[in-house]
Amino acid sequence: MEYHYGRLLDHIHLVVADLPASKRFYTAVLQALGRELTGEGPDYFWADELFVSCGSPASRSHVHLAFQTADPARVQRFYQAGLAAGGGDNGQPGERPYHDGYYAAYLTDPDGNNIEAVFHGPHWRSAASIQVQPRCQDVAAPFTVCE
Repeated sequence: MEYHYGRLLDHIHLVVADLPASKRFYTAVLQALGRELTGEGPDYFWADELFVSCGSPASRSHVHLAFQTADPARVQRFYQAGLAAGGGDNGQPGERPYHDGYYAAYLTDPDGNNIEAVFHGPHWRSAASIQVQPRCQDVAAPFTVCE
């Protein structure tokens, strides 16, 4: 068994009903964690991988979750595997206008959430994860404890 620590998640996009209330909340909890907002606009704000915007009631029921990949081929594999597993097409693999080299594909999961795989290019935000081998010991069947 192998665990990966690092940047599996690229960003999380939450759509909220009351942006000022959400901004107050996230500012407070992030400050408690030693973090702060990274930026903001008239209808959004963000902190590192968390992006929050205001939307209509219909749009607030879903989450946009983006997984970072090491190359465009993995974006394509994500897309094909997701379709094969019952996901819905929400945007075929390809370049997007967000910045040069933004290569992504979008699927909807069984609950309608927007799930993305993205490759930013080797010089942008994509980074390798840290791999560790857990130390495991059998305790009492059927349990195994791993550190």
